[in-house]
Amino acid sequence: MDDHTDTFPDATAVPVAAVDGRGTVTLWSPLAQRLLGYASDEIVGRPASGLLAAPLPASARTALTRAARWSGSLAARHRDGSTVRIPLRACPGPDGDGGVGWLVLTAARDGPANAPETGPAAGPAPLKEWAYLQSPIATSVYDGELRLVSVNDEMLGVAGRPEAEMLGLRLADIHPGPPFDEFGRMMADVLRTGRTVRTDAVFRAPGEVRERAWASFFTPLRDPAGQVRGVALAALDRTEEHRARQRLALVNEAGARIGTTLDVARTAQELAEVTAGPFADFVAVDLCEAVLHGEGEAARVDGSVALRRVAARSVLGEGPGADPGPAEARPSPPHSPPARALASGRPSLHSGDDPGIQAWLSDTSAVPAAVRERGVGSVLAVPLSARGTTLGVAVFVRGQGAYDGDDMLLASEIAARAGACVDNARRYAQERAAALTLQRSLLPSRLPDQGAVEVTSRYLPADAQAGIGGDWFDVIPLSGARVALVVGDVIGRGLQASAVMGRLRAAVRTLADLDLPPDELLTHLDDLVIQLAQGQEPKPAATVRETGATCLYVVYDPVSRRCAMARAGHPAPVIVLPDGTASSAHVPSGPPLGLGGLPFEAFETELPEGSLLALYTDGLVEGRDHVSDPGTVRLREVLTAPPASLEQTCDDVLDALLPDRTVRPADDVALLLARTRALDADHVHSWSLPADRATVADARKHASEQLTAWGLEELGFTTELVVSELVTNAIRHAHAPIRLRLIRDASSLICEVSDASSTSPRMRRARVFDEGGRGLLLVAQLTDRWGTRFTADGKTIWAEQPLAAA
Repeated sequence: MDDHTDTFPDATAVPVAAVDGRGTVTLWSPLAQRLLGYASDEIVGRPASGLLAAPLPASARTALTRAARWSGSLAARHRDGSTVRIPLRACPGPDGDGGVGWLVLTAARDGPANAPETGPAAGPAPLKEWAYLQSPIATSVYDGELRLVSVNDEMLGVAGRPEAEMLGLRLADIHPGPPFDEFGRMMADVLRTGRTVRTDAVFRAPGEVRERAWASFFTPLRDPAGQVRGVALAALDRTEEHRARQRLALVNEAGARIGTTLDVARTAQELAEVTAGPFADFVAVDLCEAVLHGEGEAARVDGSVALRRVAARSVLGEGPGADPGPAEARPSPPHSPPARALASGRPSLHSGDDPGIQAWLSDTSAVPAAVRERGVGSVLAVPLSARGTTLGVAVFVRGQGAYDGDDMLLASEIAARAGACVDNARRYAQERAAALTLQRSLLPSRLPDQGAVEVTSRYLPADAQAGIGGDWFDVIPLSGARVALVVGDVIGRGLQASAVMGRLRAAVRTLADLDLPPDELLTHLDDLVIQLAQGQEPKPAATVRETGATCLYVVYDPVSRRCAMARAGHPAPVIVLPDGTASSAHVPSGPPLGLGGLPFEAFETELPEGSLLALYTDGLVEGRDHVSDPGTVRLREVLTAPPASLEQTCDDVLDALLPDRTVRPADDVALLLARTRALDADHVHSWSLPADRATVADARKHASEQLTAWGLEELGFTTELVVSELVTNAIRHAHAPIRLRLIRDASSLICEVSDASSTSPRMRRARVFDEGGRGLLLVAQLTDRWGTRFTADGKTIWAEQPLAAA
């Protein structure tokens, strides 16, 4: 409130009263009567203090003491009992008794300062006063001692107290506590520095029932000489703008934080975390049971649908039940907020004192006890839906205050985003489950029995965020007691990668039956991947990014203990010798399958019996925990530990390279371990045969004697017939040298006849009167398997019979 000299020019100031040194009114003008309603005979001779509706400001009291001029605004008592604020100016002068008297002047010429003018003659001074008093911006004025000297009508409503109780008091005395104590310090700074200060704060004013956002301006008030004589406080209500900004910020935060993973439960938890606090005191997210299992389209729901609480969040304390976890699926009561929202498909808004809400709150599973004990002011249930399908419901509970239409719009916007994210996660879970099922069905359910190596394996799918990949492994028995070990990795994710993996695995098994060397097999496989790429693209361009793959193919012969291998962009295997020496095999790295044009090179080495081969995909050695220590180094360290069972070694490898088994790896992991065996001279016998028909009988004799030595006499008839047919064909159709070899491993008896010809025999159906053409047909019918294997100096025809003890 202004309280400085020369507030009004002399030309406009009009005397209204005179007061002597004892404070008695000695003059009362007609203008004073119009201002306050008192007649002259009612006032003259009486104390002037009786006209005051509030104590004099400190500046006025100081002026009285010093007999100095003073100007400002005083709250006077009108004759009708109301309070009237009048701009006044007091000028000192001698009275008749030798004391100091006062002439009181005003700029208000035509009526009360707080009353509207009734004609065009209103001057600028009353208009200014009316503008101040009737302004919609809450305004108050403080003098040089920061004591209140004036408030307008809006500020009176905000303050919640009569003006007479506040005049002459400091702000901290009027409203103790925050944020008003800080406002008092700001006003002192403004008074000292003369600079305007603005502050924004959210608080509940004493005269309000709810919090509002206020922009408060503290402005220095200067006299004509430029000296700061007081401070004006103007408080602008910016609640709507503040709430709009809050809503926009919440929507933006929801868009950034909801749906960061393709996990249904995590997405629901993110919705609860984002909205608890800024929007609700308690948030619960309940989803349909089918959604949680990633099953097909969730059926349209009604109020009786079974829901499972997936996520909940409370900011009303950490007491028991404050943040309940998932519960069993159960239907919502028919008239509960979730049931109403699901039945209508629209948000359902309820007051906390609604009898139906009270019945719903009595269910301990609906709202935690800590929330009920603090009281429920409003409940808002919003359905979560996407693509025309209702997936669940989000329930928001506010302890104090009520939700309104804007809150419903905000909740609907957030719920729409969350519903889309939940649906995406559900669809992804559905696709992931299908891809995982397909992939597991394409991988070997159990490893085949064979005598060349002892094998075990592990497969770990990637986490939900990365998606199912196309890693695979296989163990393929080959002719001559040999075995092929395969590990591959299809580039890409999802059903397409699993389907490509299945086709490649089938192709590898088919090519392996042809007994191709590892480098030739990868060459044919490379052509197949290129054809797959060309079939998927409109242009004949192989795209490794979509249909490429890496592969490692290893062939081990337990008779010669030779191991041949080739790789196409795949990590080299680790070989651990019986003495504990571990190293990565020096296999030349060919390009990934699907590029074409570059040859693959084979690597061959001899392995002592008991050597360990570790074949794996890059997901094992390039996991989250291998930043500084390469995974292959750690793998070799684990494999060189004291010998243990292969199963235990497999578990040790996974524990060392993927220590946190609760978190799925970022990429699929396939691991295949094989410990080599050897077939010594007691299990393999061979004979060189001349290219003479008479040698067929000798061959049968050699075979019969060896079977007797092995105790396999029961296989004698079939074996002699097979030897006779294969040796006869070699003598008749091939070239010397001819060699017979019998191999006995743990499960089978293998008969092999080698010659120097590169022509391959064909099995055909002989006609009735044909003299030949039945030999291979008989061999195929009497044995489990038979085939032809080409070598550097000819070919080998082989036939395999199972052992009865196997």
